[in-house]
This record gives sequence, C-alpha cells and structure tokens, in this order.
Amino acid sequence: MKTAVPERVKGVCCPPSIPLSIAKVDACVDVLKALADPTRLQMVGALKRSSQPVCICDFTAAFDLSQPTISHHMAKLRDAGLVEVTKRGIWAYYRLADRLEPRTRALLDVLV
Repeated sequence: MKTAVPERVKGVCCPPSIPLSIAKVDACVDVLKALADPTRLQMVGALKRSSQPVCICDFTAAFDLSQPTISHHMAKLRDAGLVEVTKRGIWAYYRLADRLEPRTRALLDVLV
C-alpha cells in the first residue's frame, strides 16, 4: 500500500508584490522592444532633438536605408506609441508623440 506524499508548495514563504498590471507590462515591453533596435533608437534621438517634424526622406538620407525600411522602423515606433505621423502630399513627417507618459519621457532623456 502506497502512502500519499504531501505536495510541495512553491514560494509560499514571502510572496512578492507584483506592482504592474499585465496591460502595463505589455505596454512597457512594447516600448522597450521598439527602442532596442539601434536604428530606431537613433531615430527617436533625432526626433527628440528636432523642433520640427522630420520628413521620412530625411531619415532615408541620414541612415542610407531604403524608404520601405525606414517606414518599417517608424511603424514599430508608432505601434509602441512613441511617434506620431502627419502626411503632407506624398511625404510623411514624424515627431515624438505629444502624450508620452512622464516615465517614457524620462527613459528617453536617459537613453538619447
């Protein structure tokens, strides 16, 4: 006859406080993933230093990348909520998003 072995309970000593909601964590991860690419980080730095929106054509010249590649990078930044775009004719002009969270702005201050 087998005797029942008590199940071990993992991590019940002092459970940590998890201060961030899943939605907040997902938003932070999206921002960090967008900034983890060297080209995108440089683009954000250029937008941060610019007093005017930057035309996509200026990014293609500055980074010696094709327009579709630059658009791909900008889409990642836009999806993360970091940049906004305005279209004028055939050109797209990018700027940092107006409503960045203070913590995101502080992160950008440290990074770029």
